[in-house]
Amino acid sequence: MSEMLRAPAEVTFAEELAWLESVDTDPKPFSWRLSPRMVRLFVLGSERADGLDREVAQKWFGDRSFVERAIVTLASDRGLLLIGDPGTGKSWLAELLAAAICGNSTLVVQGTAGTTEDHIKYSWNVSMVIARGQSRESMIPSPIMTAMEQGVIGRFEELTRSTSDVQDALISILSEKYVAIPELDADNIVFARPGFSIIATANSRDRGVNDLSSALKRRFNFVRIPVVTNKRSEAEIVRFRTEELLRRHRIELDVPPTLLDILLQSFADLRAAAASATSDDEKLESALSTAEQIGVLEDAILHSQFFGDRTLRAETLAGSLVGSLARRSPEDLAILNKYLHGVVEPRAKADGGPWEGFLDGGRQAIATLS
Repeated sequence: MSEMLRAPAEVTFAEELAWLESVDTDPKPFSWRLSPRMVRLFVLGSERADGLDREVAQKWFGDRSFVERAIVTLASDRGLLLIGDPGTGKSWLAELLAAAICGNSTLVVQGTAGTTEDHIKYSWNVSMVIARGQSRESMIPSPIMTAMEQGVIGRFEELTRSTSDVQDALISILSEKYVAIPELDADNIVFARPGFSIIATANSRDRGVNDLSSALKRRFNFVRIPVVTNKRSEAEIVRFRTEELLRRHRIELDVPPTLLDILLQSFADLRAAAASATSDDEKLESALSTAEQIGVLEDAILHSQFFGDRTLRAETLAGSLVGSLARRSPEDLAILNKYLHGVVEPRAKADGGPWEGFLDGGRQAIATLS
């Protein structure tokens, strides 16, 4: 694990998953490692009423009903489509579910304009084909085909970014649960084993890029993940991800609660301003997602660690916020400058403390970029 830049969930939480499996006495669908109740517990964390001998930490922060519907969908062997705005934790939830259900979250296809049907079915090892001809040995199965053969979960990220022919290829896989290999005369069908399913994610802002056909929609159960609007829940997400970052980089640095509150309040203010804007020029290009909020804090922490005195300060946080959110010039810079003068400056005069440093750091960052 120390040699991985980022370990998958089944590696990060291997000991916890093994312990949950050892105490799990509930019935399990197919070849699942954990029962549906334990999968939910792994994702959302334990409560006193669960009666466990140890605490299981919460890993995904959202409504319990979304997780339960996702688990029920996978237990029915239907495809699961997690759809929502950027930064709502769709991919993280998909990874946690796959890790808990089958112990492997890495069978992933990334949807892009360049994704082809081969990426979800199979391709060929050209040198082996030239030497020995086409055979099962010279075939390179896709992550989805590997998931079918092993009876586990395959993942498809950003489904709506892939073209219609790729999406159409999924229809037969989800419906028939097999892939035909017409190039072979024998052993030319790969059947899905019990336990196989697909968790796909889609960005709701990509609507119109490559819309799903009605036939493919029928093969998926949809779970819509809303934007986190509860400040307490968002704080827990940011804190959880920040602690993970600090462990990964082996950084010992405290994030003062007051600075976390300033970050949360700043994003809330900017979202409110975007909601009331009458034109795109009055909105930041950033989606102002929770993921971007984590990115701002990560940037500030690393800057403090490597170029500061290893103390996170309001000035550094403001500089990271401006640097991360100012993507268009001069539009985004003007919006952030208006926010600093219209919202942060009065708050700094009234409350003082870290808001004054945040105001100074933001002004300096804008002056540098202007």
